Amino acid sequence: MPSMAKSFLTLLAHHGRLCLVGGLLAGLFAPGLAAALKPWLPHMVAGLVTVSALRIGHNAALGGIRMGGDIAGRVLALQVAAPILVITALNLFGLNATTVGLSLALALAGPSISGGPAITAMMGFDPTRTMQLLLVGTLLLPVTILPVLWLQPAIGGFDEVLLAALRLCGVIVLAAGTGFALRAYLLPDPDRSDIEALDGLSALALAIIVVGLMSAVGPALRDSPHALVGWLALAFAVNFGMQAMGLAVFRSIPEAIVAGNRNIALFLVALPATVIDPVLVFIGCYQIPMYLTPVILGRFYRGYLRRDA
Repeated sequence: MPSMAKSFLTLLAHHGRLCLVGGLLAGLFAPGLAAALKPWLPHMVAGLVTVSALRIGHNAALGGIRMGGDIAGRVLALQVAAPILVITALNLFGLNATTVGLSLALALAGPSISGGPAITAMMGFDPTRTMQLLLVGTLLLPVTILPVLWLQPAIGGFDEVLLAALRLCGVIVLAAGTGFALRAYLLPDPDRSDIEALDGLSALALAIIVVGLMSAVGPALRDSPHALVGWLALAFAVNFGMQAMGLAVFRSIPEAIVAGNRNIALFLVALPATVIDPVLVFIGCYQIPMYLTPVILGRFYRGYLRRDA
């Protein structure tokens, strides 16, 4: 890697939180740019997975999966038990078939966001466990999503959703495999400066991706700001609430991060427009607590580690 590019990426790594905030602001106040980037989201997500896999390496990621039999159980708890509990509670109040009910079901049914390992590393924690949860959660998604589809009446197009889940699995496996191969052949023994440069590249990719994910938020801010505030409050409550519950249940920071930060963007390409359009603002709002996790919760998690030590 050229020294100038490496220095620039290292600088971004040291200011990764500012990169995320910059991406959020661009997505909010540059709707034209957000609309232009939206069609490229699948490609950018795949690229981010490749960078994350390159940073971690196959020995750490896959070795931990082989040794840790509890990974699949924790994924099932996050992607099956959590949404079923919420859907059951919503049914008691007659809210399951509403837009809010659909939003909550989608928020909890998805696997970890592709940027989960990068966000974990940005807070100073080892991203290996987060990558393991991302890989296993994505591979199990075609199975874990079935009861959610069955219990959520607002979700249509069962075959399309299942095919989208399978496509996502293929993309994640291919992208992660590419990153692992690059690490094995190009960076078998990276030094600290190499890792910092990759962290900076991840921060840059996350900042660009969020611009496209927030394509519906800018227009909502202009046309219906009061409704937007409600959706934003719901997004923060769900995201940070799930992170707190994940930490309390699993007593593990990677699981807590994954519990709140889910890949809802998957459903943008999986569901019919008549189903997904009312949820677009929530999906955009949900990016805000996800991208602010390192800014707001980093100190909280570090304090938790000190108390638990």
